[in-house]
Amino acid sequence: MPESVLRPAAEVLFREELDALAAADTHPKPRGFRLSPRMIRTFILGSGEAKLPREGGEGEIAVTQKFFGDDALVERAIVTLASPRALLLVGEPGTAKSMLSELLAAAATGTSLLTVQGSAATTEDQIKYTWNYALLLAKGPVREALVPSPLFAAMREGRIARFEELTRCPVEVQDSLVGILSDKVLRVPELEGEDGILFAREGFNLIATANARDRGVNEMSAALRRRFNFESVRPIRDPFVEMALVEREVQKQLAAAGASVPVPRDAVELVVTTFQELRSGRSREGVHLDRPEAPLSTAEAIATLHAAALHAHYYGTGRLGAEEVASHLAGAATLDAAEDTAKLERYVETVVRDRAARHGGPWGALLEAWRKIGRER
Repeated sequence: MPESVLRPAAEVLFREELDALAAADTHPKPRGFRLSPRMIRTFILGSGEAKLPREGGEGEIAVTQKFFGDDALVERAIVTLASPRALLLVGEPGTAKSMLSELLAAAATGTSLLTVQGSAATTEDQIKYTWNYALLLAKGPVREALVPSPLFAAMREGRIARFEELTRCPVEVQDSLVGILSDKVLRVPELEGEDGILFAREGFNLIATANARDRGVNEMSAALRRRFNFESVRPIRDPFVEMALVEREVQKQLAAAGASVPVPRDAVELVVTTFQELRSGRSREGVHLDRPEAPLSTAEAIATLHAAALHAHYYGTGRLGAEEVASHLAGAATLDAAEDTAKLERYVETVVRDRAARHGGPWGALLEAWRKIGRER
């Protein structure tokens, strides 16, 4: 993979781990799977202190934890993919639904790239197949003129397809999946004989994600809902787990960007605590809060701190301070609705001000920086 690639696929980024897991895998595998359910779980949740021999026997490798959340959810998701039913991951934005689907597909059948991106503009052709119109005009409807969709390729090769943001598609487009998920067959009426019918090979299944919160979401038909096992992916509740994850990911992103900015633990705690309290509607002191419309997820916390650190790198002193945190915190918490600004201001002038008076430190610096930003506005 060239160094200029911004985000390699999971099967490329974690190739050494996947190779080591495959070499050590002695557990039963579902037909068509590259790894057993036990090893897929280890790939996603990590091997802890245990290490595996690298492929070829050159040293050992620890399998890192990639998904932080409900371990039982991961197990249920893997079992679903080994069954005839498809998997639907539902949750608020930023809860790692897409990342989990990518990791599952990469570990189970070797690729995470057979993906359909759902939107209001998605058509049935993009889900099933389309045509090379130059060949179609020259030769008519022949097999070589057909352009397979990612779902078509997954059925043909016995792999897992991914469907991002399924409920952003119109209902009639969503329902084009009903027959495929029921019969595991895709028909091409324009072609004759064996070319006109595609039977899914062993290993094929579908992972879809759906957003339960944003505008622009369409209801699923009852017929399609019955073809899926639903799993709800929820935000991380443990603040210490979330802080460790945010700190790790921010440092990783800064290293990739070539920005040597220290990320103080205090800054991580400020952002994570603020996001957790605002999305729960309650401070740790028991103060009731107005919940913003913006999705204050772990992914948003990572993006906020990363942006604040880059601000310090390019425009500041090279050290992440309260001013950068306050500035980008305001942008994240008021992302979706103008009235969220007032909700954030009430949080600062009640919870943050009280903590600043009692404890000072980073909360006092955040309060001062917030008020300075307000005066400059």
